[in-house]
Amino acid sequence: MKLNFQVDGGNFAKAGVASSEVKKVLKKLGVPPMIIRRIVVALYEAEVNIVAHAQQGFISVDVHHDKVEIELRDKGPGIGDISQAMQEGFSTASEEVRAMGFGAGMGLPNIKKNADELNIESKVGEGTTVHITNYFAKP
Repeated sequence: MKLNFQVDGGNFAKAGVASSEVKKVLKKLGVPPMIIRRIVVALYEAEVNIVAHAQQGFISVDVHHDKVEIELRDKGPGIGDISQAMQEGFSTASEEVRAMGFGAGMGLPNIKKNADELNIESKVGEGTTVHITNYFAKP
C-alpha cells in the first residue's frame, strides 16, 4: 500500500496530517501499538521539519507486510552539516517557529531514536531527502 502527501512549508495548521493518516492505516492493519507509536513519532518530527524549514515537501509511505518505508523530500535550504543537525538541541529554526513551540532541536534526534533505519541526504540551497524504515518485527 502506498500513501502520498504534499506538505506546504509554513502551514503549521496542517502539520501532522500525514502522520495522523498513517497511524489510522496502521491501526486498521493491526500493527502493534508500540511500533505504530515509533513510526508516527518519526514521521511527525520529519513532517514538522518540512513545515518549519522548507517551502514545500512530499511524503511517500510504502506499507509492506513486514515494514514501513517512508521518504520525505523537500525543497528548502538543505542541511549544511548533518552530523551537527543530529545533535540534541541544535536548531536553525526561526524565532517565529520557536515562538510557536517548535524548533527545539529535537526533531532529527527523535527521528533517529524512533527509526530502525535512517538515511538523510541534503544539498544546501536545494533541499533534503529523508528515508525512514521501521520493521514490524526485528529483522
